[in-house]
Amino acid sequence: MIAVAIASSSQTYLMGPLIDRVFVARDGRMLWAIAAGILVIFAVRSLARYLQEVLLVAVGQKIVANLQARLFRKVMEHDLDDFRSRSTGALTSAFIYDANMVRAAVCDVFLTAGKDSLTIITMIGLMFFTDWRMALMCLALPVMAIAPMRYLGRKVRQISLRTQVETGMLTEALTGAVQGVRTVKAYNLEGRLQAEADARMTSLARLVTRNAWVGGAILPVVDGLGGLAVALVILFGGGQVIAGAMTPGELVVFIGAIVGAYAPIPSLSKVNVTLQTGLAAAERVFALTDRPVRQLSSEAAPALPRISGAVRFEGVGFSYGEDGARVLRDVDLVAPAGKVTALVGRTGAGKSTLLNLILRFHDPDEGRVLVNGADVRTVNLASLRDAVAVVSQEATLFDGTIADNIRLGRLEASAEEVADAALAAGVLDFAAALPDGLETRVGEQGTGLSGGQRQRVAIARALLKDAPILLLDEATSAQDAQSERDIQAALRRLMAGRTTIVAAHRLSTVREADVIHVLEEGELVESGSHEALLAEGGLYARLNALHGPAGALAPAMLTN
Repeated sequence: MIAVAIASSSQTYLMGPLIDRVFVARDGRMLWAIAAGILVIFAVRSLARYLQEVLLVAVGQKIVANLQARLFRKVMEHDLDDFRSRSTGALTSAFIYDANMVRAAVCDVFLTAGKDSLTIITMIGLMFFTDWRMALMCLALPVMAIAPMRYLGRKVRQISLRTQVETGMLTEALTGAVQGVRTVKAYNLEGRLQAEADARMTSLARLVTRNAWVGGAILPVVDGLGGLAVALVILFGGGQVIAGAMTPGELVVFIGAIVGAYAPIPSLSKVNVTLQTGLAAAERVFALTDRPVRQLSSEAAPALPRISGAVRFEGVGFSYGEDGARVLRDVDLVAPAGKVTALVGRTGAGKSTLLNLILRFHDPDEGRVLVNGADVRTVNLASLRDAVAVVSQEATLFDGTIADNIRLGRLEASAEEVADAALAAGVLDFAAALPDGLETRVGEQGTGLSGGQRQRVAIARALLKDAPILLLDEATSAQDAQSERDIQAALRRLMAGRTTIVAAHRLSTVREADVIHVLEEGELVESGSHEALLAEGGLYARLNALHGPAGALAPAMLTN
């Protein structure tokens, strides 16, 4: 940047000798010297500009990569409550749009502001070297532009913040439409979603256009001041030349220095727009990276023994959020070590919440959760989750092969171990018919597989993990009757010797459990074996009589 600035001012300075020594004095030797000097100046400036561009691209990309890495690490550190409070679109916008706006701001400030500022400084130095009185006169004019530039900069920043919010909402709308395309087409929602997307795009376009109007408003002011400065110099300096106090070459050098000093100001005003946009983006990025993370556990906390111990809930109460409805109320129950415990209740009764508390996705508001006799809040979090395998109702798969998704249960597992788990979970039943077998790619979120197939892959993943504690949250809900029987046979082998907690709607999946706990509106209302609960004649017995052992616990059942 220094080399570019010096080269630019040197080029302007040589115009003086060119006029006075060559054109006026007709010195031929000076003509060759000036031509050689111009060649050297252009060579130095060209190389310096090339290095500026290349090095700042490298710096800018490193900034983006580091910032995105910090964002990802921070997002992964947050608990589920933070994810519930932030939309996917806003997070995606922060990763892509905001991070790149910060990069653009940093690079433009360094490249344009740094280079142009140095150019202005060298040109001002050349002005003072030529005639200090005219230099002071010209420097007084730019002061008039400070106030409007500050005002417009604040407006640009405000508009940029709104633009980034709107970008996040548009991203969220587009992501939701693509992910839910089956529902969109099934319910003929294309027109509605198109209208919503059009409204977002129109609003975003208006904000960008307004940003251009406001950000560009400073240019006429700067150009007007530059024109005024040149006009004053021509009047004053021309009089000096006529009076013999200044040579024509010196006047040309001074005018060239003025033009050289004012020329970068419009680009500097654009840098201010980019800077304000980048600062607005940085506010959003650092709002995520600087947000304090609730310390779930210290790495120095004792590790949970990887054994099949009991899971106990003692006086547990819980609600989602400070103003959320009460989900669990004074729950006391035990899942015995090495036994199968079933949680029964309608949707919203609290079954899945109990499983989430075991994994410390949340912490109870009252009471405590103990695994292997230890409060889960006092043990190392990684060791706790390493001791638990989960199969949930919504099987989450990542874009990769079937084998890749199974191997997530244990990353160091061999191909033979993956195949064994796939066989036990019934994955090979459908994978054998696929062109690449277990190496078939499942697509984003597993869209290349059916719901039942995705769930079998999730079960194979849990089988491979071979954890001493097993949580099944509606693990066979997406299966037909035959598939459910096949998978339950595999699950029975998996459950042997493990502490298993099953949350289910269907009585057929829980009747063989050692202990069944019946939940109603977050409270434990019954506990016992299948036979004991039938003998009691309570809610569980009424459900069994009304809907049979294979019936599903729909909301209507629990109201009878």
